[in-house]
Amino acid sequence: MIERQSNTRSQQEDQHDLAFCILWSPLPPITWFLPFIGHMGIADSNGVASDFQGSFYVGERGRMAFGEPTRALRMNIDTLPGGAEQWDEMIREANRIYSGRVHNICCDNCHSHVACALNKMQLRPPFPFVVGSNWDMVKLCFLVFFRARFLSLGGFVQQFLPCLLLVAIIYLPARFLSMN
Repeated sequence: MIERQSNTRSQQEDQHDLAFCILWSPLPPITWFLPFIGHMGIADSNGVASDFQGSFYVGERGRMAFGEPTRALRMNIDTLPGGAEQWDEMIREANRIYSGRVHNICCDNCHSHVACALNKMQLRPPFPFVVGSNWDMVKLCFLVFFRARFLSLGGFVQQFLPCLLLVAIIYLPARFLSMN
């Protein structure tokens, strides 16, 4: 019984550590070829993830569509009017909007859902050189790729090892064949 309570507490602490974060997980097999592309969600003030999982469905109970997040980028809400309450309300609003949308992997997807929530919050992207003040899926993609922290060594391996193996499988035989 004590072990179970300890495990539950650990999960709650982990969830709270993800509060106010943009979350990312690999999207096999796309991530295998392009390691900067993956699945994205956004965590509320309690660290509970919401993610656009498919047409007319937003997961909002903390379980992301493609498994546990492997990367997280904590957003600074110090300048957000309304603070944590506003953060949570705008995530709920984005969830409501995307619960009525058709998922399109290229144009209206999980990244767009997160961008919608951030735009509703009126948080500005932290890029001084970016044209425009709205979030979009490209800005989010590169922000998370270059600035999000890995939640574990396993997350790093999941993101980059398949791509490295594919490059090695293609490159090494070609290299040896060209030597002869």
